Parts: sequence; C-alpha cells; structure tokens
Amino acid sequence: MDNKILIIDIETTGFLNQGGHIAEIGMVELDLRNGDKQIVFDKVCHEKGMTLESVENSWIVSNGYMSVEEIRYSKNLEHLREEVQSIINTYTLGATAFNRSFDFDFLESRNFSFPKKLDCPMQLSTNICKVSWNAYYKKWKWPKVEEAYDFFFPNNDYTEIHRGADDAFHEADIVMELYRRGVLKV
Repeated sequence: MDNKILIIDIETTGFLNQGGHIAEIGMVELDLRNGDKQIVFDKVCHEKGMTLESVENSWIVSNGYMSVEEIRYSKNLEHLREEVQSIINTYTLGATAFNRSFDFDFLESRNFSFPKKLDCPMQLSTNICKVSWNAYYKKWKWPKVEEAYDFFFPNNDYTEIHRGADDAFHEADIVMELYRRGVLKV
C-alpha cells in the first residue's frame, strides 16, 4: 500500500447527536503517485435501532438519494464490520473523509478505529476555495463537496449524488489536488 491512502464517505439517516444511523459506506483507494482511484468498498447497510419512520423521514430518503427498500434489505453493519475494519487497517499511510469529523465520528461511535487519520480536506480547502457565507460575513465557510470540486476543476459537469462510493471517488480528486499543492501532508 505504498503511496496509497483511503477516502471514506458514509450516508446516514441523520446527524450523530440526533440518533442518526449509518445507511451506506463507500471507500476509495487513492494512489498519491499518479491520482489513480479505485472503489474498494461500496455497500448499503442498516443498523439495529433503525425504524421505518426514521428511515422514511431521513434526508437521504426524502430527497430521493436512497430508498427505504435498499436500506431495509441491506446487510446489518455488524455483518460488514470485519471487512470495513480490515480495509481501514490496510492503508497505513492513512485515511480521510471530506467532512472527516462527520464520517469518522459516526464510524468511531460504532467502534471502528483509524490507525492514522489524515487532515480533513474540507477544512484544508477553506482558505483556498474562499467560499463566502454572504456579502457581509468576512470569514470563509467550509466548502461543500461541489463547491470545492468546482473550484479545483472548473467547467466540470459533476453533481454530487450523495452515494458513498461515488462521493468518495470524486472527493479523492479534491484530496489529490490538495496533496499536489502540498496542502495535504501524508
């Protein structure tokens, strides 16, 4: 795994502090030598404690990005635990996620561990992308994935589809650009 890192993106039924659950995990391997990307994990899941109501009312389902049926008939996260942790452990150079605290806090609350966490690409992009809150507020906001992607790769036709592996695949491009610029340290 020389020169390779892991980019993770999860989809959830809500925020961690509001009792949200993990509904999908996507992981992409990024080769820092040449920018090559490979999806290494892409699975919908459900967790104990999920209710039909919480899934139906979740942002991810109510906006049409996932369906109740695909979550309902997916594997329980516990059945994926060993595979997910094994993949994370393989990437000794480290792992990250675009909004690292969101994704990693969820996963750590489910007792996944990260041997090496790389800096958060969203936070690293803030002073580069310089996305304004509004005309009056003078600090830059954390860019959304599409805002950062559009900044680094203008004239693209990318639209975030809010699916784990696809989002991680495109977030890996942002991570690679930050690495090329010397902003992301490994």
